[in-house]
Amino acid sequence: MIAKIAALVILLVGGAGAYYLLAQEKPKMTPFTPAPAAATDETATFGAGCFWCVEAVFQQLKGVKSVVSGYTGGAIADPTYEQICTGRTGHAEVIKITFDPKVISYEDLLQVFWKTHDPTTLNQQGNDTGTQYRSAVFYHTPEQKKLADEYRKKIDDAKIYDNPIVTEITAADKFYAAEKYHQDYYNSNPNQGYCRAVIPPKIEKLKKLFADKLK
Repeated sequence: MIAKIAALVILLVGGAGAYYLLAQEKPKMTPFTPAPAAATDETATFGAGCFWCVEAVFQQLKGVKSVVSGYTGGAIADPTYEQICTGRTGHAEVIKITFDPKVISYEDLLQVFWKTHDPTTLNQQGNDTGTQYRSAVFYHTPEQKKLADEYRKKIDDAKIYDNPIVTEITAADKFYAAEKYHQDYYNSNPNQGYCRAVIPPKIEKLKKLFADKLK
């Protein structure tokens, strides 16, 4: 009875999305193994809040071959989602992008990255707060670092935002693919409450700003 009352309260206060999260069964912690990249492909790793959102954005781009949600930049090996959610492991929720540089450049990816999230809020994107949601570029080559530094400076110099950029630019660390149920999350769960509320506006912004780069 108490559980039913609690569910009703959450439904009334938090809406259908919160009720969905309460009622849904705990997903199986199935490991996920990404497919190998081709020799000519390149890799980009970005953190921009909840990886469900970031994955859904970058999947839309021509030249992007795969987007894998995962964790990096932390202190423990093989972290679980539950550990990440505590904000105490030091990891960021990130996406690892495999892309064809002949179709889309790393500069293009940086442009999409900085224009589809708020790079001025420290350890926060919207209502998601914690170090795991920090804005971050994890570079894989010196050239990627150079391009990321230059782009951040360009944004700062242009005074596009009222507040300074807090995006971390650091060398790529060990990447751990998130559990299987996190992969391709928006496409598999378009009616989940969080997805419906947060992701469509990001995709609409992407379509408006980068129509020529979409699949």
